[in-house]
Amino acid sequence: MDPFDSRSSERVNLPRNMIENSMFEEEPDVVDLAKDSTSFPTFPPLDPDDVVYEPRSSRLLVRGLGENDMDDEEEDCESSARLLGMSFMNRSSAQRVAASSYTRQSPSRSCSRPSAQCTFTKTGCPKQNKTSPSEPVYPISTNGEVFPWAELRLPQSIRPLSYDLTLNPDLDKMNFTGRTVITMFVRHNTKHIILHSMNLNITKATFKLGDAKDSAVTVLEYKPKQQIAVKFTEELKAGQRCVLTLDYAADLSHTYDGFYNSSYIDKDGNKKVLAATQFEPLHKADYMALSNMPKVKTTKLPNGLFLDEFEKTTVNMSTYLVAFVVSSFTPVSKNVSNTLLSVYSVPEKKEHTSYALQAASKLLDFYNNFFEIPYPLQKLDLVAIPDFLAGAMENWGLITFRETSLLVGSQSSALEKQVVASVTAHELAHQWFGNLVTMSWWNDLWLNEGFATYMQYMSIQNVLPELDIENLFLDVRLRAMEKDALNSSHAVSTEVNTPEQVEEMFDSVSYEKGASILLMLNASLPGDQQFRKGIIQYLKQFSGLNTFTNDLWNSLTQVELPTQHMNVSEMMSLWTSQKGFPLVTVSHKGEEVTLTQEHFLLTSDSDSHSSSLWHIPVSYVNDSCSLGPECSQLFILKTNQGLFCVVTFFRYIKIARKVLTSEDRTSLIHNIFALSRLGRVSFQQVHQLLKYFRHDHELGARLKDYMLTLFRDLIKKQSWDELKSVSQQELRSALLETACHLEDEQCITQAKDIFRNYTASNGTAHIPGDLQQVVFNVAAQKRKMLKGLASTQNPQQIVWLLQEGLRGQFVQTQELPLVIDTVCNGFAGYLFAWDFIQENWDRLIEKFPVGSFAIQRIIKSATSQFSTKTHLDQVQSFFSSLKERGSNMRSVQEALETIKLNQRWMDSNLASLRKWL
Repeated sequence: MDPFDSRSSERVNLPRNMIENSMFEEEPDVVDLAKDSTSFPTFPPLDPDDVVYEPRSSRLLVRGLGENDMDDEEEDCESSARLLGMSFMNRSSAQRVAASSYTRQSPSRSCSRPSAQCTFTKTGCPKQNKTSPSEPVYPISTNGEVFPWAELRLPQSIRPLSYDLTLNPDLDKMNFTGRTVITMFVRHNTKHIILHSMNLNITKATFKLGDAKDSAVTVLEYKPKQQIAVKFTEELKAGQRCVLTLDYAADLSHTYDGFYNSSYIDKDGNKKVLAATQFEPLHKADYMALSNMPKVKTTKLPNGLFLDEFEKTTVNMSTYLVAFVVSSFTPVSKNVSNTLLSVYSVPEKKEHTSYALQAASKLLDFYNNFFEIPYPLQKLDLVAIPDFLAGAMENWGLITFRETSLLVGSQSSALEKQVVASVTAHELAHQWFGNLVTMSWWNDLWLNEGFATYMQYMSIQNVLPELDIENLFLDVRLRAMEKDALNSSHAVSTEVNTPEQVEEMFDSVSYEKGASILLMLNASLPGDQQFRKGIIQYLKQFSGLNTFTNDLWNSLTQVELPTQHMNVSEMMSLWTSQKGFPLVTVSHKGEEVTLTQEHFLLTSDSDSHSSSLWHIPVSYVNDSCSLGPECSQLFILKTNQGLFCVVTFFRYIKIARKVLTSEDRTSLIHNIFALSRLGRVSFQQVHQLLKYFRHDHELGARLKDYMLTLFRDLIKKQSWDELKSVSQQELRSALLETACHLEDEQCITQAKDIFRNYTASNGTAHIPGDLQQVVFNVAAQKRKMLKGLASTQNPQQIVWLLQEGLRGQFVQTQELPLVIDTVCNGFAGYLFAWDFIQENWDRLIEKFPVGSFAIQRIIKSATSQFSTKTHLDQVQSFFSSLKERGSNMRSVQEALETIKLNQRWMDSNLASLRKWL
């Protein structure tokens, strides 16, 4: 049976609980299947040959923690946080004058060993004697010995000085062997060395102290924390140098971790394989190798393999940034400010690399000048990987991308170029924020990601103004507020103690909220160069070192500020140490204006309200001056209420249509929806505001799923020809996609006609890029086609797409979060997706680690439309049953909170909705 054959007599039954989320009780053709579980075709296990339990990664020493998926129209910025070890945090602690020794902190739920007698469980944790004092308990390694370390963070008694890495990947057998030689300095007396490693079979280990001979040592492994250890009978003494050499073997990962394999089909239909990371390698003649540094030489070995050797790094580099690629890619190159800049792709897509090279050239020049610190390496490679989970990873000198984040054709739309420019700008910014200066621990991840996010928008606005990036920055700021308005959110800087908690830090709070508070700070500082001076001071002061959030505020404070201005550290610490954001209410009487602040939360639970206060920079103007930026005055609201006077308060409400920018109107609409969910604004007031702005063109791009009648006149005015303006493309794409989704007859007819012409021309007919998703919803086209397929309401097609996304044969597994997200936009689709997730949870977390952004997106997509007590109980029950497989994820708490909010909003507005619709 062809699952896409609509004429088939076989039908896929609807998912369980179809009626649960129905808005109207009188819906005649929907039945409650919750009581009859046999009517739903549960997702069967895949064929035995398809069920391959691969190691999640093959890692040693280095962990590249990457990043955040964006929503439908955008690519995620970086890699998915699981790539190669966490020992880099020792990078500079011994060198930094201001740094203090790391103090071990016991993570929550950690075991402890009473000093009195106790009984150990199978996992190594003791049964507590409640009256006895406790001390840290050390876990049991795989060979039964006690493992000498109990924390996720590595001890700071050893500081690595250099790593010499040699790998030999076999792309026929899909495995590799390797050797790592680590030269270390002993900072404090110790009897053990702890490293991070995962799924490596260590075949030999030797240790050399000073000028002594090498001696064999035993390596212990503790898998839950992905750690290995070497124990010594005598202490290593502070001041000594030593060398640890490890030989190992492993399979290339079949997920997206560590050293993993990827593949693509060339123009002749042949399958080509490659290996990439996310260290000097051996390879066959028809492959090439890339790494962080330029290649020194290539030597042909007696066995026919080639040995590529790379220069020693000239920078003090965090180990999570080490990377290499073994492939048969081809480059295009250009010299930019004494740096050889290259874009690599599979040979068949070389013609799609020119825009990335052009954009990267401009951005690299901009950053060199803006930071007043030249990019420090001799070369910078941008590599498009066919099978890559995230958007990109900022490895120093060797940035890896998804193809859709780097490659665009000559006929691509400005929207597609906007994606490539955004991801490229983000990764190039990381060469300074994250690579040159790195946060000391993952609790301050925002120092990397928030800054890179802020710089990506600021740099594009300066270098590529035609891409109209301001609207995109507004969108992501509003998305961050949606998450941060939940009690399940977290502070920008927050404690992390487990690998899963590290994964969860890669979210919109670290990225978009981090960028937003930097935007706020820049806007509130006097002069247009004050912020820039502060970050240059920060980068120069801490170049090659690790930092904390306060180091940034101190650098900004050290830059000369007018005495009347705010204390940067005092103000900004409140924005990074507290979750959420304030709601500011403005009232005025005569010439007196009163501002009050309170913690804005969508939840109404009494135990979730807080007394949090922020120092809020409030800009205002009065009618004694024009509306120009030079007229703006600043007031810092520090308490829960502030009072100030103006000559005559500027009554902007009466002339809002004339004064408010499109960004102001969009923010206002977003905020009134949020206040409606909170119960502060009625649904009728929401409706009236939307009617007031119904003719504003800028509104269309922000309200994709709003009622068709509100935009009918505007939709009719849209042409289907080429447009140059990015904002016009965004508007048209949103309007026509909404119209077709809502079954507007004219839209559907036009889209079908264009698609028929496209197929009749064998794909040669040109379709404007912003209309491609509307029409067939190429790499970028392929992704749009996939999203179009996932928009189907045909149950057979939905089931097939979900299964294929997990199987990975016809639909790349990297795209499964996108498939689930798109499927969940449909009425029946999100219910199928929820059942699919429950049936296949263990398979999902093999591919996407617990806490990763992919898992966060999957959970959010599948539950965001739930609005009933039944679904709330289902979600809570399912995730509670997972235990160590994902029960404690922050994204689960966010999902439960969102369902409660949806339920409350529906209960309070159902009558109004029925009447209005």
